[in-house]
Amino acid sequence: MKAFARSSTARTLSRPPTSLQVPAQWRPSAAHASPRTAHKVSDAEIAALAGQHQHSLSLADLVKHGRPPLSEKSLLSSANFTLSLLPIRLARRIQALRNLPYIVVSNPNISRIYNNYLHSLSILLPYWHAAGQGQSIASLQDEIKFTNVLAELVATHTDTIPILAKGFLECRRYISPAEVTRFLDEHLRARIGTRLVGEQHIALHFSSQPHFAPEDSPTPCPEHPSYIGVIDTALRPSQTIEACAGFVADICELRYGSRPQLYIDGEPDTTFAFVPMHLEYIVTELLKNAFRATVESRSREPVVVTIAPEPPFKQQPGGAPHITLPGEDRGLFRSDAIRPLDDNAPGVTIRIRDRGGGIPPDVLPNIWSYSFTTFSDEDEFPGPGDGSTDGLGAIATASVGGSSIAGLGYGLPLSRAYAEYFGGGIAVQSLYGWGTDVYLRLKGVGTIDKK
Repeated sequence: MKAFARSSTARTLSRPPTSLQVPAQWRPSAAHASPRTAHKVSDAEIAALAGQHQHSLSLADLVKHGRPPLSEKSLLSSANFTLSLLPIRLARRIQALRNLPYIVVSNPNISRIYNNYLHSLSILLPYWHAAGQGQSIASLQDEIKFTNVLAELVATHTDTIPILAKGFLECRRYISPAEVTRFLDEHLRARIGTRLVGEQHIALHFSSQPHFAPEDSPTPCPEHPSYIGVIDTALRPSQTIEACAGFVADICELRYGSRPQLYIDGEPDTTFAFVPMHLEYIVTELLKNAFRATVESRSREPVVVTIAPEPPFKQQPGGAPHITLPGEDRGLFRSDAIRPLDDNAPGVTIRIRDRGGGIPPDVLPNIWSYSFTTFSDEDEFPGPGDGSTDGLGAIATASVGGSSIAGLGYGLPLSRAYAEYFGGGIAVQSLYGWGTDVYLRLKGVGTIDKK
């Protein structure tokens, strides 16, 4: 049992994660960002692309090109694979935005996101059409230009979710909370895949360069041999939990003058393959809820985090019974977005337990809504915005860089979306008057060749 010291790294994890931050020296300039002339996108092209089969992305796809540094052949293969996926995904997002009520799409913020998607598709289509004519990305010079286009795409969509949230906040009289939640759930899942595909190739590109300098690279910790692009194949959840706990404790101490204690048990030496920034975001949001409940209930009990690795699942002759985790029977675990490398790949379940009094019965049904929060005007720090206090307002102000101890609100649905995208999920069990258990299940990638 220990209280974590102040985090030495100033981080902002209250916003949806962006695994890759492109430094200024790597950001494409106007001279070379779009080496092929941007293509004017027609309605017919959007419809045709959106109607094509969308490849069901798996983590195996992201690691199949091997560990960096990649050979020229593997790097070109990665670039062409990335090109084969992105235009279809962007076109489907454009269509989804068009399907919103016209008055909603006319909102300046939502219109801005719509135009961003059109722009991103326009700079990719010249490569897409060239590939269709047999002129794929065939040289390292082509690959460098294409990587710069990807960097522009990633930078363009960095604040998509906060901007959308602000737009929906301004249009709340024209669209129901249920419709907002449904759209953001679908959009966020699609966005995770789109960004991950782009970021993975950019990371593989920079970590494969002979002049590679880790301190100047946009890839996260690429000097570590356990990384394949943005995926850490030997990620230790306990280290992530400790770092996030220190960060959240800092916010708690600033807001309440108190730092809850945290105890990690189970098997803290567990490692598995995952995207570190995604795990950081999920854990940070879940710890915010647990720490806030602990402090406000004046509980002296520590927040207990249990790490439980799952053994590989082996299908027995005649079939084996399925073990149902809490919440799975209520449909809280959905794994329709991405397949693991190996269906038998072991995963990790992380339980976060607090004695903060539990979730009130009138609050519990709303915890997965983007338009709900337990915070009031008196609870939150003053900040930019229009004073709105629901989950959309919290997301909308996240892009300015402010961190808060915001409780059950936007953090849960966003975190669940990230967990579910990789075949896992989040389930909540609350005993009102006692405390709350949150189960975070994460599916591992599986065994990866160390070559």
